[in-house]
Parts: sequence; C-alpha cells; structure tokens
Amino acid sequence: MNIGSIATAMVTPFRSDGSINYEQAELLIEHLLATGTASLVITGTTGESPTLSTEEKLSLLKFVVEKVNNRVPVIAGTGSNSTTASIDLSIKAEALGVNGLMIVTPYYNKPNQRGLIAHFTAIANATTLPIVVYNIPSRSVINMELETMVTLSQIPSIKFLKEANGNLDQMTRILSETKGNLEVYSGDDSLTLPLLAIGGSGIISVASHVVGNEMHEMIEAFRTGNHTEASRIHQSLLPLIQALFKHPNPIVVKYALSKVGIDAGSLRLPLVDMAESEKREFDVVWEQYLNTK
Repeated sequence: MNIGSIATAMVTPFRSDGSINYEQAELLIEHLLATGTASLVITGTTGESPTLSTEEKLSLLKFVVEKVNNRVPVIAGTGSNSTTASIDLSIKAEALGVNGLMIVTPYYNKPNQRGLIAHFTAIANATTLPIVVYNIPSRSVINMELETMVTLSQIPSIKFLKEANGNLDQMTRILSETKGNLEVYSGDDSLTLPLLAIGGSGIISVASHVVGNEMHEMIEAFRTGNHTEASRIHQSLLPLIQALFKHPNPIVVKYALSKVGIDAGSLRLPLVDMAESEKREFDVVWEQYLNTK
C-alpha cells in the first residue's frame, strides 16, 4: 500500500441531530482528493471515533470505500484500548474493503512496552492488511519507545508509523534502526517539513482539510530541491496550523471547513463548538494567511 505524501485524517460530518451527514461526507471526500490528499484515514480521533458506535464506524467505512472506488487507499482507524475489540473491528473493516488499518497505542489502561508489542502483534496476526502504528502520547499517556518500534517493524504487515510524540531525535533513530522496513509519517502538521528533512515519508494531516494544496506544494518543493520555497510555505502555514490546534482536535478544523464550503456540522459531546469569540480569533488568522498567499 502506497499512502502517498499526504494522508488526511478525515473529520466525520454530522447533521444537527447528531447523525452522520453522508452528503457532506461525500463532498468532503471529493474536496480532499482534489486538493492533494493521497489517502484517507477514516474513523480516527479526528473523525471523533470515541463517540462513534461500532455500527456507525462500519457504515461510514463502507460508504467511504464505495465513494472512493479505489482512487486512493482508505485506511480505517480500528485501534482502541481493548485488543479484542480492536481485532474484531479490524476484521470487519477488512471485510468492507479498506486498504489498511491505523492502530493507536492503547489509552487509559497504560500497558508497558511488552504489552504494546503483544497488542500490536495480536492485531497484526488477525488481519492481512498493512498497519499504521499510531503513537500519540498526548492522548494515550504512553510513548512507544524506540526499541519497541524497532521490534514491531520486523512484523511484515507493520509498514508505517504515524509519530505524534514531537520527538525528532526519536524519529531519526527509528528511521535509522528500522533500516527501510518502516515509513515514518508525522502526526503533527507543523513537523511535516522537519520530518521530511530527516528522511520521513510525509504527513497524516488535519490541516490538509483546508490547505491541502499548499502542503502538497511544500512537500514537492522540498523533494525537488527547492528548499527555500519549501521553507517559505512552511513558515506561512505555521500560524494557521497552530490556530487549528488551539482547541482540542477536531473542534477548530470543523469550523475551518466552512471557509472552503464544507458543512461538517457540530461535534459530539464531550467536545463542544467554538465560542463566537473563538471563531472571530480564528477568522483573523485565516484572513492573515490568505493575505500571505
């Protein structure tokens, strides 16, 4: 599976009654594919997976697989803090035709590193799909340590790492010590360019909902040796990226999508919409960004 330079962790649009808005989901899919997204991650944290039922996740995955129709890879977020539940959802997602799985490090129950290895190994053994390991200590409280990731990279189906621990030194060592067996993607939009510079493969992005073309241009500029232009784009994007994460994800990006004609709707509790004053603050950053283009 080739997930390209930009995979978008897609939001889940909701109607006013809280149900999934499939019409807006289809518009969002087409918008993303037209603006630089090379693969889609569905039912991840950005898709508000903690508040989606299993039935809703499977229904959304089925819908996206059908609408994408093999144009790009579709990756299902099927990880949780229950190994058994993760395996069950992974098997069901595979049956729906997804191209890969993204498995987050278990949250709240805080397994040690041996537990992490056992968890990911059990899931890998239960499916034939390629796996993206998702390390995000800010949400799961545990960090996937270097030695653990090197061990997991020896499992043939574990092909990718979405690294959101912000530690470029650890990412560098993972790239060095996995010896080409693992593609490392940033889980932080602001670290896309720095990770590329140390040998990473790209970004599993939130910002690409609204600035996908610009992120694609930055990556292409870097890869064609125009590092000055890549740096310029990175610098212009950074204030907007910071604004997108000022509140818990995906609160801000759902509002930001209104700027590009997508109605992603509200959020499910316990997440709440931005206050009007917070929207005005974002509007200022958005206008400032547009003025830099």
